[in-house]
Amino acid sequence: MARYTGPVCKLCRREGQKLFLKGTKCYTEKCPIERRNYAPGQHGQAQARRRKASDYAQQLREKQKVKRIYGVSERYFKNLFEHAARQAGVTGENLLVALESRLDNIVYRMGFGASRRQARQLVRHGHVQVNGRTVNIPSYAVRPGDEVKVAPKSKDILPVQAALEAKTRPDVVRWLAVDAETRTGRMLERPGRADIPLAVQEQLIVELYSK
Repeated sequence: MARYTGPVCKLCRREGQKLFLKGTKCYTEKCPIERRNYAPGQHGQAQARRRKASDYAQQLREKQKVKRIYGVSERYFKNLFEHAARQAGVTGENLLVALESRLDNIVYRMGFGASRRQARQLVRHGHVQVNGRTVNIPSYAVRPGDEVKVAPKSKDILPVQAALEAKTRPDVVRWLAVDAETRTGRMLERPGRADIPLAVQEQLIVELYSK
């Protein structure tokens, strides 16, 4: 799957806010968005002075923001949305819950990775186990009751140690239980919208795909 490999700070500038794509560095380093609070490119400053964005532009930006936060492709995101739309309940909430249930995001939320990108790499390289079995698929859907842990041979690797020792790492959400000493965690329950600390308006994404 093709992924963006360029400067992640450009993505934050394009969305007009910090997306915390660099993990702890976003807390400890001065972010370019603080110096240049406008979109990247030669027309970035001109765009910032234009009139208010249209409804479509706002919906598109919200969709792009969520895609970039979780690091997923357009095809995957659209398929996930269609699956969420077929489920009972609120489509926007179903979409966010599905994204939050991804194994790479769970590893990040548990504090074993400094960012979702780093957590994805840990999963890809076989450093993570689910219910005692190595899983190297970042999009693997973790379910309530599943145990997620760093593989025994990988417990003391530098990325995991640095992520757990970082003073700026986010608090563990209440629907996850984590034992940092054993590098083990468990998904306690399916999160609700109020349990997902994400400043996005998912309803705009639903409106965009419903056109």
